[in-house]
Amino acid sequence: MNRFTAWLPEHVDRRIRIFAWLSFVAQTTIIATGGAVRLTGSGLGCPTWPTCTPGSLVPTEELSYHSLIEFGNRLMTGVVGIVALILFILVWRIRRERRDLFTLSFIVGAGIVAQAVVGGITVWTGLNPFIVGFHYLSSLALVCVMAAFLARMDAAPGPRERAVPAWYLGLAHATSAVLAVSIVFGVLTTGAGPHSGDAVAGRNGFNAELLEHVHAWPGYAVFALTLALVIGAWSKRLPTLRWTLVLLAVELVQIGVGLYQARNGLPPLAVGVHMVLAALTAATMTVVILHLKRPVTTDAAAPAAPVEAAAR
Repeated sequence: MNRFTAWLPEHVDRRIRIFAWLSFVAQTTIIATGGAVRLTGSGLGCPTWPTCTPGSLVPTEELSYHSLIEFGNRLMTGVVGIVALILFILVWRIRRERRDLFTLSFIVGAGIVAQAVVGGITVWTGLNPFIVGFHYLSSLALVCVMAAFLARMDAAPGPRERAVPAWYLGLAHATSAVLAVSIVFGVLTTGAGPHSGDAVAGRNGFNAELLEHVHAWPGYAVFALTLALVIGAWSKRLPTLRWTLVLLAVELVQIGVGLYQARNGLPPLAVGVHMVLAALTAATMTVVILHLKRPVTTDAAAPAAPVEAAAR
């Protein structure tokens, strides 16, 4: 055991970076595979949980390709969990020096376990649209947690201080709040639309056409607020400039995909891309928020100044 502990990283090294990125990619990929389950009507391809059928863990011959799609998504949960567990083990030795990374890796691991349970509840409730929506939002939150891990991975540990003016801080948090509203209404819109995950699954009962517009309004507001963040960061040379530009670019693509799907009858592929882009938008917003602060700098010369003055 001591030999194994000695093998673990003493600092953030290549192993941690590789598995951090693998975890982020896996968390994003499972949103795509979960979307594929729903958009192909495979939500009840495996009608029971945790087994696929009452008598089999895996799909049986009499089941359709829907079962393979649903079972593939369940297998992806295992991949996500294994990668997260390896990352958690890799940061174990530096858990005191990098408590931030240790905490984030723990949250991801615990979140994956909770997600598996929510997935089971989703099946047991016959794809209740509100449970399905919560399942998606939970996955999106885990993508954001891994984005935070990546952002903090190479940052100096310890206390942090504000790196932007107070007005910019408020603007950034307002942007993230409006983005959250847009995503929630997007989930409700999908829950009212045609992609239920299975022919027998119910809808949430809301007016899908109305919700499309309600979802779009905060989406456009987020774009306008992000543009203000970019202009503010550029004019003040703030550390958020690069990531606000990335956020703006992702939002432009997201808006384009959203308009395309709304005007072409919600094609499944476009809806799936829209779901993944929403997670990437939220992840980029998370990184922007984390760049609002910087490590506290200690000035070694400051304490010496009073001493020198007293000596004179």
